[in-house]
Amino acid sequence: MTELRRHAEQIYGEAIRRALPDVAVREALRDFRPGPGRTLLVSVGKAAWRMASAALEAVSVDGGLVVTKYGHSQGPLPGLEILEAGHPVADAASFAASERALALVQGLGEEDDLLFLLSGGGSALFEASDLSLAEFQDINRRLLSCGADIQEVNRVRKRLSNVKGGRFGAACAPARVFSVVLSDVLGDRLDMIASGPAAVDGSTLEETLAVAEKYGLELSPQARALLARPLPAALPHVESRICGSVSQLCQTAAEVCRGLGYEARVLTDRAAGEARETGENLARNLLREREAGKPLALILGGETVVRITGKGKGGRNQELALAAAPVLAGTEGTALFSVGSDGTDGPTDAAGGYVDGGTRDRLRALGMEVPAVLAENDSYHALKKIGGLIVTGPTGTNVNDLSVGLYRPPAMP
Repeated sequence: MTELRRHAEQIYGEAIRRALPDVAVREALRDFRPGPGRTLLVSVGKAAWRMASAALEAVSVDGGLVVTKYGHSQGPLPGLEILEAGHPVADAASFAASERALALVQGLGEEDDLLFLLSGGGSALFEASDLSLAEFQDINRRLLSCGADIQEVNRVRKRLSNVKGGRFGAACAPARVFSVVLSDVLGDRLDMIASGPAAVDGSTLEETLAVAEKYGLELSPQARALLARPLPAALPHVESRICGSVSQLCQTAAEVCRGLGYEARVLTDRAAGEARETGENLARNLLREREAGKPLALILGGETVVRITGKGKGGRNQELALAAAPVLAGTEGTALFSVGSDGTDGPTDAAGGYVDGGTRDRLRALGMEVPAVLAENDSYHALKKIGGLIVTGPTGTNVNDLSVGLYRPPAMP
């Protein structure tokens, strides 16, 4: 293993470790003052199990529910029902889990409390709709493959939902809702994180219809009628705390880089746009800035998108990294990695990808050209053949993606 690869593992490993929600959730719960009635817990998202586990160390609850992605549960939790469901597209288990949550909070009174723990991935995992599952899945797949950013995707699916856009929060009334949120959304907008089940929506119907028109979504009359339904205008019984975000992930990565001897700069914690373009631009910035001749780390966080043009396998982080390979080709002392903090990147078992100045030529030696691989959206298989996949397994957190370009002068020890 090269020194750059070892440094990459240290950087993303420590950044993710410090983004785990345990301490942050317990800190947020210092402000939680349950009333004399029942206290129930509902935890939703890729980090739902870990958030619920941390909460149980700080609060006594009278029952509840954990809804997380397949394979992200880490075992039983006392007093809580644990359900796993589909991501990135809702499945029958997502619908069933959401109906279970709605039934759980039905009948709560003014003296009762709901502790609502929310993390990224909830938009797919926590879902109920008057549309058929097949129609709902079709709309979601088209949104996820057309190049729409996550805020555009969420604008549409929250209005098709019976639990998003504040509707789950409204269903809990008159009970008090204390929401602890692990953010995976640029700008930490509560109405966008997991499509805002307990937050007043900040978008308009006109903006939502504009998304449908922009990407040519063909919607049935029933779907259009659901889009027009009003969302809750106020949720005075809901109180929310954000306990972690991508900006913290980037700052931690920068601290680790400095500890390894790099000059570290966070370029942005709101990266968006297409993964390929982001990877190419980060690599170009790295080559330009390396002229100073000092160890350098350029860091960005956020959530890019992939435009589906082929039938391969991959995720946005793998595609971002692989797109950087031709830019770095032939250079010494350069590397770039991109990783999802939740440990999963798209429909794969990898968290992301790693490339360096020799990646393009190693692929060429196997008869593979990067542009052709990207056109087929097959970054997973290409990176796997040359040992470029980053595999962490489910991490227990979800605060978006981390991408880092590294330069270390080859002559350095």
